[in-house]
Amino acid sequence: MKLVIQVVDEAKVEVDGKVTGQIEKGLMVLVGVGQNDTKSDADLLAKKMVNLRIFDDANGKTNLSLADVNGDILSVSQFTLFADCSHGRRPSFIYAGAPDMANELYEYFNSQVHLLTGKPVQKGIFGADMKVSLVNNGPFTIILDSKELSK
Repeated sequence: MKLVIQVVDEAKVEVDGKVTGQIEKGLMVLVGVGQNDTKSDADLLAKKMVNLRIFDDANGKTNLSLADVNGDILSVSQFTLFADCSHGRRPSFIYAGAPDMANELYEYFNSQVHLLTGKPVQKGIFGADMKVSLVNNGPFTIILDSKELSK
């Protein structure tokens, strides 16, 4: 699994002109599921993400976690995180998880984040054409890959 995590002042996702998820201060996370990912990948990334100390403290140092700032999460499925651009000019997505498996693991990841934070996870709609907007604070963006973390 891969995550692109952005510290945001606000973020929202819309499908067909309707807001399906919206947050103020917190994390907007793009979630990519690969064909070989499992629940243990989701568990690892959920725990790592919610405990990252990436929010500024009173001195402007990145010492606070999502819980410390009472932040929210907006989670958006993003199969294109598994794009293979090594050949030609058109990306291949053969390493992305099959839709049914990927959706199941995406929902599992969100449920784990909910369990860890005690807060509902705002979401997009898996497989939909989504419009995502955000105000990135910093900008502060981190990429996590479960395969790299578990080495």
